[in-house]
Amino acid sequence: MGDVIRTVKIKLDVPTERCDDLHQTKDQFLHCANTTAEWAWRYPHDYCVTSKQTAENTLYEHLRNETELTANLVQKGIRRAIEATKSGVARLKKGDNTSQPHFDAWSVVYDKRSATFHRDHVSLSTVNGRVECAYVIPENPEGTPIGDYLLNEDYAFRMSTLQYDRSTESFYLHARMRRTTAEQEQSTTDSSNTKHRTVLGVDLNVDGSLAVISTGAFVGNADEINHRRREFENTRGAMQQTGTRSAHLSIQSMKDREHHWMQDELHRASNKILEESRDHECTHIAFENLTGIRDRMAGAKRFHAWAFRRLFQYVEYKAEMYGIEVEQVSPAYTSQRCSSCGFTHENNRRSKHHFVCQKCEYELNADYNASKNIARKLLKRLHSGQKSSSGGAPCQCALKSGTLNLNGDYTASVTSTAEGESTDKPTTSVVGH
Repeated sequence: MGDVIRTVKIKLDVPTERCDDLHQTKDQFLHCANTTAEWAWRYPHDYCVTSKQTAENTLYEHLRNETELTANLVQKGIRRAIEATKSGVARLKKGDNTSQPHFDAWSVVYDKRSATFHRDHVSLSTVNGRVECAYVIPENPEGTPIGDYLLNEDYAFRMSTLQYDRSTESFYLHARMRRTTAEQEQSTTDSSNTKHRTVLGVDLNVDGSLAVISTGAFVGNADEINHRRREFENTRGAMQQTGTRSAHLSIQSMKDREHHWMQDELHRASNKILEESRDHECTHIAFENLTGIRDRMAGAKRFHAWAFRRLFQYVEYKAEMYGIEVEQVSPAYTSQRCSSCGFTHENNRRSKHHFVCQKCEYELNADYNASKNIARKLLKRLHSGQKSSSGGAPCQCALKSGTLNLNGDYTASVTSTAEGESTDKPTTSVVGH
């Protein structure tokens, strides 16, 4: 069964002396969104910027220093503008009239990093620290959205929006609630101090499979993508030699078809990665850091760097809907380190897709080995960040038939009868073949 998402409108009892903090937070949040929209909207003189990562890389530090908002609220403001810019670009492509996005409606977007949601109150990040606001709950909430969803432990809080009604001078939280399964509930209560952390590692490639995952899934077909791109380039080259207006229009149309086709491929790949992460109940997805990827990855071109970044962005914003965090880790030695014994040497990688450890003779697909190392790097970061005196909750990598922790302890999944070794034989499923 799919997830059930419901939105509940909750009136907040905001302390009178803190109302202005929320109004100022709104002003600065909209400032981030409008500044981003003004920067991203280049029509009709140039292409509009629709990449969240590009926008954040360019504007984040400036807006963070210019406002008193927390990092998460700055990012949310930037992303709101980029989503609106994307919608505007889509309308332009259809020939519809549109203009630069502008935000003036009273609203602030909160998620679990900028707000702490409870069943009777919420703690919101503001320009002046946190403010705790009690919910105004009716005497008999049974049969109302508040009773059915807000007070129902089967539903968990997701990203929500704070709004203000000027006519009544009241604040409302439009809380998005998702019904969780019994297994998901158990995973949040296994530790009294912090949640289980299960990491899915993703290794990206310019040939073979587009992505290889630590659960053993091979996703996408980079060879097919490269072949199709070469076909497009050859056809465009032949058309450019004619120099006619008709040829020019055909080239532009072909670029649009190529772009849409590529987006479809990346969406399918991102959906498969999300499917794997949810099937294995992952809390985090780890990618290698994409900065400078053209310089360090043999055969990588500008196109590949664009495709990898777009795939990362698709996974990132889709994962947010399920409360899964997506992060990047240093790529150093992920292709040379043995994911079984830890021995690191350049000779471990016998060929582009074949890995044999020179120390323990562990042998497996090189990309699969790298994906497990990528997962482990984020695992170490998460583990070192735990402050629990008891050592924190379990941190583990998601593998094909179970999980592996930092100590090398393997735990088979409930449905698996395989031993730990079997996790080294990745599946052959390919998306976009």
